Amino acid sequence: MALNVALRTSLARQSTAYGFWLTSVFPPPHSPHCTSPELVCTQSVVESLHFPSAPVARTILRAATASPAEAFSWVLVDAEHGLITDRDYYDLTTAIASEGASPIVRVPWQEEWMIKRALDSGAHGILTPMCHSVEDARRVVRYCKYPPVGCRGYGPLYAPHAFPGVQAGGQYDDNADQNLMVMVQIESKSGLDSVEEIAKVEGLDVLLIGPFDLAKQIGVVRGGDEHKAAIERILKAAKAAGKKAAIFCTDGAQARGYAEQGFDMVSVITDQGAIGNAMVQSLSAAQGRDADNKPRDGY
Repeated sequence: MALNVALRTSLARQSTAYGFWLTSVFPPPHSPHCTSPELVCTQSVVESLHFPSAPVARTILRAATASPAEAFSWVLVDAEHGLITDRDYYDLTTAIASEGASPIVRVPWQEEWMIKRALDSGAHGILTPMCHSVEDARRVVRYCKYPPVGCRGYGPLYAPHAFPGVQAGGQYDDNADQNLMVMVQIESKSGLDSVEEIAKVEGLDVLLIGPFDLAKQIGVVRGGDEHKAAIERILKAAKAAGKKAAIFCTDGAQARGYAEQGFDMVSVITDQGAIGNAMVQSLSAAQGRDADNKPRDGY
């Protein structure tokens, strides 16, 4: 029985796979050593203004499923730039998977132990930042696969929980290498210079573009002609190698444009962006004002 990976299923249909970025998480609990009433009060106020990530993810996924729109097939759990750490992976992966989407964990760096902890917590796929070379890509693939293909350490005690109906043991073990997804980000000058060879690495499934870093790293204006040419080069390299191409988008309009350009995976917004937009729209409506619908220019 193959593992049910919603993202892989969506991509196999040759349709655009839509997802969103999950960045937020509950702040840490009160420190037992904190005795200042002022600090405790301040921390309580801050905590009351935060949303727990798992319910936010469930709410967004269910809202999309109940709407006329095509449902999300993946959620990016951002442990690189977001507030999420590996202690949050299990709750997030199981919550997202239970709603029929694939949790993809972006680890902080391409370290073996980071990748292993994300996979053992139930990630349907791994995304690593800053893939600079063929060697980087091969190393990431090796860390994601069990021997003899790779060197992933064995111990998926909780990973099957993110695959409803899958039992621990052979059902997960025998299908993990074939079904879990391996993704790297192309967002540096060296990565761009090597992208055609990176795309050919066996076991690699997706090349995802980080457009903000890409512009900064190659020293061009984001959205300018040189930036667009670099994005097109990465897209073509992925397609030529039979891999899927993905890109981070700031809003739905930008995501639609990249989908029409040929990208297989596009994010439509971040949780932070969605909450901010919704709050401002409701506030504007309450005040009888037109909401500002300018394109987003960041996370």
